[in-house]
Amino acid sequence: MSVLSFINVLQRFAQYCVSAVLRACVALILMLAAVNAAHAAASCTVSATGPDFGTYDPLNPAPTDAIGSVTATCTLMSGRSETVTLVSSYSTGNSGNFASRSMKSGTHVLSYNLYYDAAHTQIRGDGTGGSMTGSASLSLTRRNPVQTLNPPSVIYGSIPAGQDVPAGVYSDTIVITVTY
Repeated sequence: MSVLSFINVLQRFAQYCVSAVLRACVALILMLAAVNAAHAAASCTVSATGPDFGTYDPLNPAPTDAIGSVTATCTLMSGRSETVTLVSSYSTGNSGNFASRSMKSGTHVLSYNLYYDAAHTQIRGDGTGGSMTGSASLSLTRRNPVQTLNPPSVIYGSIPAGQDVPAGVYSDTIVITVTY
C-alpha cells in the first residue's frame, strides 16, 4: 500500500470516526434527554390508617364517628428545589357511589361515609358525585430534601344512626390514589 493510499484510508477512517462519534453523541444526548424527562425530581410515599368505628349500636340515636389519617413523605431526587403538590382521590368502595358508602358483612350492609371536615359536609372522593379531592403541597430543597405532611390529613368517618343491622364484622375497601 502506498503512502497516498494509506493517507486516503486514514482520511476515510477519520471521517467515519467523526461521523460515528457524532452519531453516538447525538444518540447519547437523545438518551439523556429521555432519561431526564422520565426522571422525577421528587419521590413520594403515602400511608393511611382508616377510621376504626369500634362497635356500632343500632339503638344509639347519635351517629358513630371515628377518625383515621393519611400522610405523605416526599424526597427531593434531583434539582435544587421542588414544590410537590399532592392530589388525593378516594374510591367509592363497595357502594359504587359517594353519596353513601357501605360496609358489608355477608349480605348485610351498613352505610357510612368519609369526610375532609369534622362537620361531615365535604365527602372524600374523586371530585364527582358530590365528592371532593384533597390537595397539599410540600416544599423540598437541598437543605430540607425530605418533607412529611404535618399534621397528617385527618379522615373523618361517620356511620349514621338508626341502621337496623345484625351483629357482624362489617368492612369496606377504599383505594386512595395520590398523584404528584
